[in-house]
Parts: sequence; C-alpha cells; structure tokens
Amino acid sequence: MTTTSLDAVTLGKQLNASDIFDTAIALLDERGTVVAWTHTAERLLGHSARDIVGRSAALVLPSLEEATPTSAFVERCRAENGWPGATAVRRRDGRVLDVNVRITALHGQDGSARWLASMTDVGMPSGDAVDGSVRGPLLAGTPIGVGIRDRQLRSIYVNDVAESHDGLSRDRRLGRRFTDVLPGANAETIEAVMRQVLRNGTTKIHEYRTWLPTSQGAEKPFVVSFQCLQGADGASLGVCVISADVTTSWQARERLAVLGRASARLGSTLDVMQAGQELADLAVPLLADYVAVDLEQSVSFGEGPPVGISATGGPLPAFRRAGLASIHQGVPESPWMRGEPVDVPAASPFTAVLRAGKSRLEPVLDTASGTWVDNIPELAHHIRENGMHSIMIVPIRARRALLGVALFARTTDPEPFHKVDLLLAEELVRRAAHSLDNARQYASKHAAALTLQRNLLPRRLTGGTAVEVASRYLPADVDHGVGGDWFDVIPLSGARVALVVGDVVGHGLHAAATMGRLRTAVHTLADMELPPDELLAQLDDTVQRLGEEDCDLPDPPIAVTGATCLYAVYDPATRRCTMASAGHPPPAIIDPQGRVSYPDLPTGTPLGVGLGEPFDSVELELAEGSVLALYTDGLIETRDHDIEVGMHRLGTALAQPDRTLDDLCDIATRTLPDRTPCDDVTLLLVRTRSLNPGRVATWALPRDRSAAGHARALAAHQLTEWGLEDLEDATKLIVSELVTNAVRHGTGPIALRLLRHRVLTCEVSDTAAFIPRQRRARTTDENGRGLSLVTNLSRRWGARSTSDGKVVWAEQDLPHTSARRPVAA
Repeated sequence: MTTTSLDAVTLGKQLNASDIFDTAIALLDERGTVVAWTHTAERLLGHSARDIVGRSAALVLPSLEEATPTSAFVERCRAENGWPGATAVRRRDGRVLDVNVRITALHGQDGSARWLASMTDVGMPSGDAVDGSVRGPLLAGTPIGVGIRDRQLRSIYVNDVAESHDGLSRDRRLGRRFTDVLPGANAETIEAVMRQVLRNGTTKIHEYRTWLPTSQGAEKPFVVSFQCLQGADGASLGVCVISADVTTSWQARERLAVLGRASARLGSTLDVMQAGQELADLAVPLLADYVAVDLEQSVSFGEGPPVGISATGGPLPAFRRAGLASIHQGVPESPWMRGEPVDVPAASPFTAVLRAGKSRLEPVLDTASGTWVDNIPELAHHIRENGMHSIMIVPIRARRALLGVALFARTTDPEPFHKVDLLLAEELVRRAAHSLDNARQYASKHAAALTLQRNLLPRRLTGGTAVEVASRYLPADVDHGVGGDWFDVIPLSGARVALVVGDVVGHGLHAAATMGRLRTAVHTLADMELPPDELLAQLDDTVQRLGEEDCDLPDPPIAVTGATCLYAVYDPATRRCTMASAGHPPPAIIDPQGRVSYPDLPTGTPLGVGLGEPFDSVELELAEGSVLALYTDGLIETRDHDIEVGMHRLGTALAQPDRTLDDLCDIATRTLPDRTPCDDVTLLLVRTRSLNPGRVATWALPRDRSAAGHARALAAHQLTEWGLEDLEDATKLIVSELVTNAVRHGTGPIALRLLRHRVLTCEVSDTAAFIPRQRRARTTDENGRGLSLVTNLSRRWGARSTSDGKVVWAEQDLPHTSARRPVAA
C-alpha cells in the first residue's frame, strides 16, 4: 500500500476536533531537567519554553522537589515503570491542577537516555474511547510508540514500544530518517508532515489515522501525533512522534457503527419476546458466537410491574428465555429454548450481576470441575461440549427496574472478550432495554385491556334449548382490544332467552368501562323479567343517571353522549320473538330457505338522549331453524357507503342456511372493506330451535279450593309420563303453593304449565298484575311461608308480567343434571 500525498486515503483523514486531545508533552534529561517544551504544555501550565527549558521539572511537579539531581529521579521512574498515575502540577499563575501523568524512558544512540513526560487535566476524558480515539494521558491505556527526531528528521531517541509498531529495531532506527529505513510513499508523506510541524512551529497537534507498514508486511491502524519540540529560545529543536496501535479501538468503532445501524431495527416490534430475539440477533456474529436473552417473568407476560432485586439477598424472580442466537445451527449452546423457564442458581455470576446491577466480564471462563458451572447441570454440559471459553453477562435495566439479563459468549472465535467488547455489549443492551421497556409497557397495558375485555364481554355464550349461538367482536382500538360494543345471550325462565346487542358512542377504554356498566344493568333488568320495551325504558333512565354522576365529578371523564341497544326475547315453546330498539339497526332474519328480511322495527331514541319517548315492541313468529343476526353499525356502515348498502351486503353474506353459524360469522366479517375499521364491529348470530310439544304440558284450573289438589294430581301424572318420579313430591308442594297463591290473591282464569327442557319449570299464571314478593314470616304469623317453601324446594323462582296478567314460575334441576335439593321440613 502506498500514499503519495498528505491527503491520500491510505494516510487517513485528520481527526475531528472532538478526537484531538490536549496532552502536554515535555522532554526531560536524566536529572529531571526540562530540555524541550511544547505549546500544549504551555497551554496547560502557563509556562513558555523560555520560562521552563533548562530548569528542573520540579518547578511544575511538586513531587519532584525532593529528588536529587542525578539518581533519585531516574530510580523512581525505573522503579515505577515510568511513574504513571495522578499527581498535582503547579501553573505559572500559582494554581494547582490535578493531572494524569506518565513518564516513560527513551533511549539514544550513544546510550544516553531521556524521559518523556505527558500530562492531561483529569477534567478531560481519559482511557480508550469506543470510537477509536485515544483519550486521557497520551501514554495511558494502550501501548504507545514514542520517537524524537531532530531538525533533519533523524531518529535520536526512541522507546521500546516503537519496534512493535513498525518492526524497526532501535539500532536500525537511531540516526536514520524514515525514508532511509522504510522507503516508499508512506514514509515520504510522514516526513512531509514533520517538516510542516518544524517549519510552522505549530501550536496544533497533528494527528492522523494512518496505516504504518510492519516488518511482516502487514498493516495496522494507528493514531499518530506530531508535536514540535521547542528550546529555551522558542526555536524548533525537533519533532516528537507518538503513535498508538488502535486496531482494537477501530474494530470496536466499526462494530459500534454496524450495531448503531442495526439497532435501528430495535423497537420495530411491541412483542416482548420478539424484542428479546432482536437483541440476540444483532449481536451474533458481530460481537459474539452465542447470545441468550432472559427476561424476568412479569416482563415476558406483561403481568404487573417489573421486580426489584435486593443486593443483600432474598429470592430471585423467575426468568424466561426470550432470545437465542448462535453461529451454529440449532443453537446447541443453550439447554433452554425460547419461552422456557431458565434456572438461575444462587451461586453463579448471573446472580451477582442481577443483585449488583453491574456487568461481569470473564475473559477466560473457568470450566473446570467444581466451579460455578457445575451449579447449573443443564448448562455445564453445553458449555464444555461447545467450547465456551469467554463470556460477558450484562443486566438489562430500564427506569431503575430489572428487565432481564443477556449472556454473550465466544466458542469458535479464539479471541477472548476485552473491556472494549463489554462496552459494546453494554451499549447494545442499553439501546435494547429502551425497546424492551416500551414493549413491556405495551404488553402490560394490553394484558390489562384484555383482562378488562374478558370481564366485560361474555366468556361463554349458551342458548340452552332455545337457540344455537355464535359471535364475533372486532374492536376498532386494535392496540387495546376493547371498545363500547357488547352482546349477550341471557337465559330466562321458561326456556326463553334474551338476545342483546348494544353500542356505546366512541371506543377505547372509557367506552368499554361504560359498556360494562350498561351490560350489568341489562342483566339486572333481565332478571326482573321485564318485557323488551319496559327494559329499554329502565335502561334509558340508567344511562341518564350515569351521565349525571360523571358530570358531578371534579375531573369528569369523557362524556358518553349516548348508546344504542336492541333487546329481544325468544320463546322456543311458542317460537315467538319480541324485540324493541333504542336507536339500533334492526336485526337481519334469514329463514330456513335463505330468504333475508329486516323487520319493520320502530327505531326508538338512543339511550341517554333524554327525550322521554316510550319504546315500542314488535312480536314475530320465527320458523324453526331461522337465523337471527344482531349487529352494531360498524359491520354495515363505512365512510364510502350508506347503511342500506351495508345491510344488503350483510344479508347476502348470511343467505346460506346450510352453513354453520361460525362459518357465517367469518363470511360476514370478511365482507368488511380491507382496511382498519373506524368503529367497533360486533355480530351475534342465533339459530332458533323449538321446544317439542311433548315437553310442554298446559292445563286450565278452576278458581276454587279444589284447584290446588287438581293441579297436584295433573303434575304427578305428567311427571310419571316423563319419567321424573323423583321430582314428584317437591313438584306437588311447589304447584300447591303457587296455585293456592293464585286462588287467594289473583283474579281471572288460572293456568298451570310444566316445561321439561334443561330443567323442569313449573308456571302458574293468572290475570292479576300483582307480583308476589317473598317476606320473612314472624312466629305469630299464620301465612307468609309459602314462597319460602318454594325457595327451598327449587333452584330458583320468580315472576314476570304478561300482557294480560302475570306468571309465577319455579325451576328444579333434572335428576341426571344434579342432585336434588333437600326438602325443607
């Protein structure tokens, strides 16, 4: 490799200002007298060459004041191998500075010696920087080659390190110029730089990255400094050439540059486990042969805040392997695969790293028997089998919380890890920790949102003997997975079911919370057996009341301006469906032949609007096997088309009576435009069933004292036909109490109905509007114990209003369903 000019590419470019360090240089003789000075020394200490050359270095180094002129100074430098370390220096203005100082020996041709003193203010950066520059004391950290050349550029003094840089021995170098021993364009360019320094008496350090040829013909990167040495009169005496082999630093800088570009990929995912894998993938093979990333359990699953670990002890949290990468196929170094729990024993460097929160470097991993490796039997075999010989363990921390730990290891690469590798690993982990923390927070919020959704929406829908059920829910807030839409199938008495679909204005967590409150209110009102129109009226009052409560808060949440709801009740015994709407789109009805219709259902006003208008109900008779589709407007309404187009699209998708309900749900939701929905999408499909007439028995009873006895006989006969003799005694008591109440407190005709479906239901109806309520009878009361007896004999009981009176009902478990409840004495 050759260069022809100072600006040649192979010589390298002059370092940036941030790379140029202000290291003061002074040349001392064997007595500690200053024989040459530099402008950088003048800038640091305030003394010019005229002030200091020819005088003792003790003028600026107080620690030399007691040194004798000839021996003590030299002996101290030799004894301390150049006298490195921190000391104090005295400026010309009297101020004392703390500096890093290094004094190293230089050898001359005639056996004479000189000492080169370098000083750097401790307030400046020190040590080898990752970017490849040498900082701090010029002679600290990395081996430094030093040479002094006279005005003719002949070598007059040199240290022992210089030979390792360019392969020139001391005898071959001293008394000669570069061009005499290393002919070529590189040597000519270097001498051109030195002449420029001499000619200008420069006060600036000339530092270049260059490639100096070695005796083996190889080339290495160096940082080279050229300083002009001044005599007592300020004239140039020669040049001090200082070179540092920065191969390791250059490699580190190149790796960091690659890591910097690659780490832009970090944060591309909000999946915690995938973020851990990205960290591992980035480090192999650039930094390590094998990398494992283990995350604390709560981080992996987004459950709760990350834990803190005490340095004084206490149990370690559970860890799970999130990232794995290796230069070998199949990652043979790891006993645990991704997603598996990882064993972290107390007696291992991993525990020390986790407790102290500081990285650990083991350049040479001791895998001998009896070391900590044996404390992890699963890992010991893999370490030895794959030749793992050097490791780094780096904690993953963010926001003062422990997220996990990363292991970097070398197996095939024979070079052990160095401190600069640890710096790179820590930098990479630091960048990854930010990505992991973002993913952790997202996972935590997402887990909370999913928990909220699971608790707000029905976990399992069942239509009993009345309907077959399927549903779909697609939230517009895809990040949190919750919204203001809801649906429900609520079992009612007499084998009936309530079908509900609703839509709170807006979406997100606040709409979801409001939806949860409304869903709970609907369940409560449904248990009261209210007809659809009355239930919506009560629900409208509830929404208005919730809005008033929110407005009274000092920091009110986003106001809910309304909600829509469709409530329907289907009775499989009569195949009648009664429904009412509060501002909600009508359901789609698909008959067994695939014909689609939308009932003429009064729309009603949305809930919470406060207009006070009553709601109207519509009753329909549905053929067995009909499909009823309840949905929210997100399924049929888009920005580009009106609702009628969406309703037609939905009906066309559902007009396939031979398909399963799950298939129909998928088909209907796939008809949505291929883009992110702007509103939540909810679809509830039910296929109607009818109750076999043989499972229903109805009788008209006389309104007299014989009604109860007659009812007991009819019920006992019917139970025998159904093979339910085990329920005869309890049923006769229930029937007797309900019929007796109807005779005493009711009006008009009395009817008894028994239904056998998933339970046995006993219903007694009359024309009185009075709804019975259970009360506690006092010891002196002769009446009031009938409903208490019904409560003890049945699984549940209740009453509902009808258009011409009321129905009081009680349910019992069938013998094969569960054990009968004991009959109270």
